[in-house]
Amino acid sequence: MNWRSLKEKIDLYEKLMRLDKPIGILLLFWPTAWGLWLSSNGQPDWLVVWVFAVGAILMRSAGCVINDYADRDFDRHVERTQDRPLTAGSVTGREALVLFAILSLSALTLVVMLDNRLLLWLTLPAIFLAVSYPYTKRFLSIPQAYLGIAFGFGIPMAYAAQLGALPAEAWWLLLANVFWAVAYDTEYAMVDREDDLKIGIKTSAITFGRFDLLAIMSCNLIFLIILAAIGYSRQFGLIYFAGLLLAAALMGLHYTWIRQRDRMSCFKAFLHNNYVGLAIFVGIALDFLLSGKGF
Repeated sequence: MNWRSLKEKIDLYEKLMRLDKPIGILLLFWPTAWGLWLSSNGQPDWLVVWVFAVGAILMRSAGCVINDYADRDFDRHVERTQDRPLTAGSVTGREALVLFAILSLSALTLVVMLDNRLLLWLTLPAIFLAVSYPYTKRFLSIPQAYLGIAFGFGIPMAYAAQLGALPAEAWWLLLANVFWAVAYDTEYAMVDREDDLKIGIKTSAITFGRFDLLAIMSCNLIFLIILAAIGYSRQFGLIYFAGLLLAAALMGLHYTWIRQRDRMSCFKAFLHNNYVGLAIFVGIALDFLLSGKGF
């Protein structure tokens, strides 16, 4: 294999891992970052932060690979996905499975570095969630809820890494992330709704039907209520709640984009959820920093 063909193959692997589209990495990392800062009272171990940041990249990439492997026969019927490397035949199924194994083992190696038995045990359900999620679209009416668990599982892992324990707050934060994931991934599913109906894939956009906008905004509201309850129990100040207020304003903006159910506007709203996660993180981090609660 010459250098040019090797570079082309690497480019295909990058496309398969969606490294050219980092939104998934960010939606995976922000909830994990909330957990890291909350579990450490604003003073996370920076080695742990580095491990989880790199782990988010590796596991999201692994999730994309196994998702495309599972959906390779469906994606050719969907306009947005028919040119993906596996569907187009540019990458073989065997190559995809090997790449998935390498990414998963690399993430596991990072966890082993932290020498935390509870955290190590939690990697097993984390990998299972990543592997099994693509197949839930065959039988779950709202697979986005399962995605919320998979994308939010970094939260209990963050608490395990920092505290060596799993307090109730970790599970409440995970539950909040499930509702947020249902909201933003329904916006994403609205883009492919017509294609998914034709090929028999189940999504929340199909399940909610004409109540999709109500469901999205209701999930967003529950998400914010849970976070507000966590902030109240922690006696956070105005900065934390300002972060939630900004997140709520962004969600209101998303509603103005999706209410006509235009495909590209729905996709724009989905992508913009990165700023929701960022707003909440900044509120948490600044509240600890400026209030001195973490010192």
